[in-house]
Amino acid sequence: MKADAAYRLACEGTALLWRGDFHNARQLLRAMGRRIDRRPPRQGDSPAEAFHLYRRARSHRARVLGRLLVLLEDGYCLNLRRGPDVRRACTEAYGPPSGPMAVSLTELLGVIGAHQWRLKGVEIPALNARIHPHYGVFSPVRGEYVDLVAQAPLPVPAGRRTGRRTAFDLGTGTGVLAVVLARRGLDHVVATDISPRALACARDNVRRLHLTGHVDVEGPGLFPDGRAHLAVCNPPWIPARPTSAVEQGVYDPGSSMLRSFLHGLTDHLEPEGEGWLILSDLAERLGLRTRSALLADIEAAGLHVVDRIDTRPRHPRTGDTSDPLHAARATEITSLWRLASHLREVS
Repeated sequence: MKADAAYRLACEGTALLWRGDFHNARQLLRAMGRRIDRRPPRQGDSPAEAFHLYRRARSHRARVLGRLLVLLEDGYCLNLRRGPDVRRACTEAYGPPSGPMAVSLTELLGVIGAHQWRLKGVEIPALNARIHPHYGVFSPVRGEYVDLVAQAPLPVPAGRRTGRRTAFDLGTGTGVLAVVLARRGLDHVVATDISPRALACARDNVRRLHLTGHVDVEGPGLFPDGRAHLAVCNPPWIPARPTSAVEQGVYDPGSSMLRSFLHGLTDHLEPEGEGWLILSDLAERLGLRTRSALLADIEAAGLHVVDRIDTRPRHPRTGDTSDPLHAARATEITSLWRLASHLREVS
């Protein structure tokens, strides 16, 4: 089948089951993608409109390319000429096999890529070690937020208080921030997440780095029981609806997780404790949230800002002028907000 015919059928909603050579399937997928990209998304009259048009175009692209399917036989066997052995990668992503299944080629390539990430890991300079993300768990490739947590002044300096110093890492994902906090000398770190995949991933990384005696991974949920001297949260930065599991690390509908963190903080902090909110201002630059709304949420939660530490992102997209959101990305700032209860301010 020619790429033009495959593209037309996929746009009409027809799924295509590929039974030929695996590498030819990838070439067809790329050719279909080029036909989609011939029509770049409209820019929009405002940053918010540009964002929504961009998301709509990405969703259309995913739907069309997702209609090119391959068949996984019993035991996740991919019986295509020159096809790779995907059994281990699929078992990691889907669990034990339960019979033949058809999957989109784009998804299978994502599963293969996730397996490679899991094997090789991501180098974290602040740890001088690697973190190994699992399938469906957001990878810590943007290192600036990790560096903020590694360098911000701790709220309870060593020697000021007797007993163990406890920290919460809320929405831990791969567990990278929990590990950073443990390496900084916090005696006990509790890492939580609502995703079972993230909980398994965090436990794996804690075990790999020999910190099982210092970091407990609990969930699913946001806040654990008890109080901590430090509660850290790096919620998804964009208040929009995710369209896949891995996008839940980027998009937070209605800023739900952000507000849950803020409004639960005072009940889970020790009297002299702090909450650290790590948040990009990209949503503000896109017109999806205002700074005044964020400050109002902080005030409504009974909190005040002790300090704010800013940094510039270093990822390649900040310099990609072909990105429809380049103007916002080029000026983006990531901040660590040090928050404390009003009760601490009064005392």
